[in-house]
This record gives sequence, structure tokens and C-alpha cells, in this order.
Amino acid sequence: MVATGSADSSSTPQVVRKPCGTVTVAAAADLTYAMNEIAANFEKATGCNVRVSTGSSGNFLSQIENGAPFDVFFSADIEVPRKLEAEGLAVPGSTYLYAVGKIILWVRNDSRLDVSKGLAILRDPSIRKVAIANPQHAPYGRAAEEALRNAGVYDAIQDRVVLGENISQAAQFVESGNADAGILALSLVLSPGLKAKGRFWRIPENLYAPIQQGVVLVRSSQNMQGAQAFLDFVKTPATAALLEQYGFVLPVKVKP
Repeated sequence: MVATGSADSSSTPQVVRKPCGTVTVAAAADLTYAMNEIAANFEKATGCNVRVSTGSSGNFLSQIENGAPFDVFFSADIEVPRKLEAEGLAVPGSTYLYAVGKIILWVRNDSRLDVSKGLAILRDPSIRKVAIANPQHAPYGRAAEEALRNAGVYDAIQDRVVLGENISQAAQFVESGNADAGILALSLVLSPGLKAKGRFWRIPENLYAPIQQGVVLVRSSQNMQGAQAFLDFVKTPATAALLEQYGFVLPVKVKP
């Protein structure tokens, strides 16, 4: 069972209850808070159980390739589910673009930095560390590095960049004061855990490639009925509205 609360019953989709055991979900770290709400809503609507693991998309890819027992995989990069399909490790045709993520520059409320001035403030010599997710296996890290390079800032600050294992850990670095600023997922800074703790500036979308996020059914799932039910639940209007609350852009609102 997930630990967090869910939306009220009026906003929860009514789903026919069918026994489906436990659904094991692997989710990119930018979904940490949103996925717990989605899972709690699904449990309430269906009577099923959900077990959520969060981490970097690249690490989950490796785990699934090595037989990790997940039923559903939510990646921060849709190319990862497509790769699993190509490798025969995901249900053919099940990859679904569920959202497009955004990155922001974030500082704690007690920071003297004026984030409204954008990425240029990272040149400030008083900044000791700038946190991003590891670009090698975290899509949000790749987007952060791309934005820094396109803004002409990366070379000046690269010695001060610290890497989180995933975007959630990068956020922890800034929240704890171990980094002075971070390039984080909008979905995390809009969460109850961080919303009141800092200030952010939206990084212009022309500085990084769209973060298209995809979900897929894992072919080795031991609970395909539950996995399909969970995927169907994610496609409902109520779940779409929840994702919007966390700053995600929905597929139907993405220009082709």
C-alpha cells in the first residue's frame, strides 16, 4: 500500500472493482509525489494494492533488462519504454505518452539569489554547488545539462555541478543546503514537500528538448490484469487533472 493520501472521492474515477492483487510500479523520480497520489486513488477505486519504487529511468531500464519483477514502468523518457518494446521486454504497442515534463531553477527561501534573473545567476561566485540529476541515466539531468550549455553557462560552472543519482536526490541536495541551487523537475517543486520551501524560475523550453515521458507494460509481469487496469486508470480525466496540478503538460495539449 502507498503511504500518502489521495484526492477526495468526488474526483476519483469510479472503476469496477475486480480482484487484481498487487501492482508493482517502477516510476521515474520526478513522479515521486504524483505517483503516490495516483496509486492511492487507484487503490481506493479498485481495491487493488500498489507498490511503487522510484528512481532514475536509466537504472530501471537496466533492472528490467535483468529481470526485475515490475508490472508497469513509468519513464521520464519515452525512448526507454520504446527500447524495451524493441528488445521484446515490454508488451508490444503498450507504450503511452502520459505527460511532458518541465525543468526549473530552484533555490531555498533563505537564499539571497534572485532566481528571476535566470540561469545567469549561477555564475555568482558565492554559489558553491549547483545540483542536477546525473545525465548518464536521468532524463532530467540531460535536460538540465542541455539547458546550461545552450544558455552559455555550463563551462563557467561545471566544476561546481554536483550530480544526484536521480532528480529526487538532486532536489534533496538543494533542500538540505548541500547545494545552493538546483535544476529540478517542476513536478517536485510543486509537491507538498517542497512547494513552500523555495522559489523557482521556469527555464525557457527552447533551451532543452521536450521531456516526453512514457509508460509501458512489462512483458514479464506476473499481474498483467492489474497492470493493464493501472495503465487504464492513468488515462482517465481525473488522473490527467492530477498530473496537470504537478506541472506536467498532457499529451493531448502537446503540439505535434
